[in-house]
Formats: sequence, C-alpha cells, structure tokens
Amino acid sequence: MNEYFNIALKEADKALRSFDVPVGAVIVFNNKIISRAHNKRIRTHDVTNHAEIIAIKKAAKKMRDWRLSDCDLYVTLEPCDMCKEIILQSRIRSVYYLANKPSYKKGYKKTEFVNVGTDMSFQQQESSDKLSTFFKMNCKR
Repeated sequence: MNEYFNIALKEADKALRSFDVPVGAVIVFNNKIISRAHNKRIRTHDVTNHAEIIAIKKAAKKMRDWRLSDCDLYVTLEPCDMCKEIILQSRIRSVYYLANKPSYKKGYKKTEFVNVGTDMSFQQQESSDKLSTFFKMNCKR
C-alpha cells in the first residue's frame, strides 16, 4: 500500500509543479499499477480533470471496460462529490486516501438545482420513457 501512495504523492508533485492542486491518484489491478494521474484542472481549464477521473479514464481504456470492479484506487486527498460519483459508477472496489478534504471544501453551495419535471409533465414522461427503454434494451446483465 505504501508504494502506491508514494507514487500517488509523486503524481501530486507533478500537479504542484504545474501550479495545480497537488492531488495524485493510482489505480491498481492484481497488485499492478494500471494507471496514474494528477490534477490538470487549472492547466487545461477543464473542471473535470481531477486526478481520480483521469486515472479512471486511463484504467478503463487499458482494461477495455468501464467497469473497474476488481480495481482499487489510491488517492492523496479524499475525493470530491463529483469524483465519488464517477468512482461509484466505475464500480471501483476500494478507495484509499491519505488526507481529508477541508471542511470548508465539502462542496460548492451557490448553485441551485431545480427539478422542473413537475411543471413539464409531457417532457418529463418522454425523458423517463427514453431512459426506461434504454435500460430495458441494454441492461441484461
């Protein structure tokens, strides 16, 4: 485990040298590192370029599957809510992190989310129908 965190910390150093938030991530499959990444959000002007997400994309490409259920993620900072959702969706088995997020960084609270479905019942039904059809046709596993 220490070796994986050492590599994640080296990735975090790369982010720091690029003037980005120093977070590094490593994904392991069968005791072998299959991907590693560091934050590139500031450098690329892309809010989704967190270390965890970049590492997941690389691992999925290497595994040729978006399901990473036999993989473990080692990251230097507790994943944010966006990354947590991506981690759950990718089915990663375990997540190990070194540092907790600061309490003031628990989430950006100025964005309002409004469900307009009740005011737009026809479109809400159409959206629901499309989703249901998709999952009925594609989720036989």
